[in-house]
Amino acid sequence: MASVSLDKVIEHLNLTNLTPEIPTEKIKITQPDINRPALQMAGFFEFFDATRLQIIGFVEYYYMKEKIDDDNRHEIYTQLLSSEGMPAVIFCRDLEPDATFIQCAKEQGVPLLSTRDITSKFMAEAIKWLSDELAPCITVHGVLVDVYGEGVLITGESGIGKSEAALELIKRGHRLVTDDAVEIRRISDDTLIGSSPDITKNFIELRGIGIVDVKALFGASSVKDSQEIDLVIKLEDWDKEKEYDRLGLEEDYIEYLGNKVVCHNIPIRPGRNLAVICETAAADHRQKKAGYSAAKELYARFQNSMAKRVEEEKDEQ
Repeated sequence: MASVSLDKVIEHLNLTNLTPEIPTEKIKITQPDINRPALQMAGFFEFFDATRLQIIGFVEYYYMKEKIDDDNRHEIYTQLLSSEGMPAVIFCRDLEPDATFIQCAKEQGVPLLSTRDITSKFMAEAIKWLSDELAPCITVHGVLVDVYGEGVLITGESGIGKSEAALELIKRGHRLVTDDAVEIRRISDDTLIGSSPDITKNFIELRGIGIVDVKALFGASSVKDSQEIDLVIKLEDWDKEKEYDRLGLEEDYIEYLGNKVVCHNIPIRPGRNLAVICETAAADHRQKKAGYSAAKELYARFQNSMAKRVEEEKDEQ
């Protein structure tokens, strides 16, 4: 099961640790969803998922401060914080927990954290980031480039020219996401996000030259941290016995993590400019998403021309 450490959550979301004596490095978050324990403060624990991050906003804070009797405070807090698997409690708006809550948290070993953000803003950011971090992930061999805003994943056998095509695209103003290893995360039923492993980020390998730092050579605008994968271009050696699609009326697809992505098989021959082909494929894909297909337009023109010719032949008769 995918997980992210609480330490990483604290660092990325810029949280303040109110209980530094409680160790956080071994606490793992396994769910992107979060919970606001309002009903639990009133003693209702049915269907309570304690393994989520627990968020205290102004409403919960006011209830804790004004509606819970001092005599029952320790018992209610202990019942909440002793729930199995609770990773942490986060107070929004720089709200400060009372002394009893801090004492109970220390007794149960539950870290207390704080953020300046308002509750709704923090929840949206936390869910989005955790969804990305905990999404199903695979690593594929290829190069991912942002071309005209389209994420183009270039695949093919080792040494076929993927990195060289990517380098030419970078020189033409497009942006590299990752070379050689592409980490693909399934964010939703329609969205795949590609990114680079930290160790190879911004690097590209060119046979005969070695490792090149794209960001250092071409500037910060030549690289990108992540990109949605919109199109796959599979490079393969030219096979004169194979019949390649010349119209593009029917699209082929490749599947990653259960999501289908449009895939073009591009045969490689000397003299073919792969960068121009990738640019054209990306631009054509954008047109198709906007509702225009050149192949279908040509087919419609052909059909109209044939129909017009038939009508003219009838008139002549």
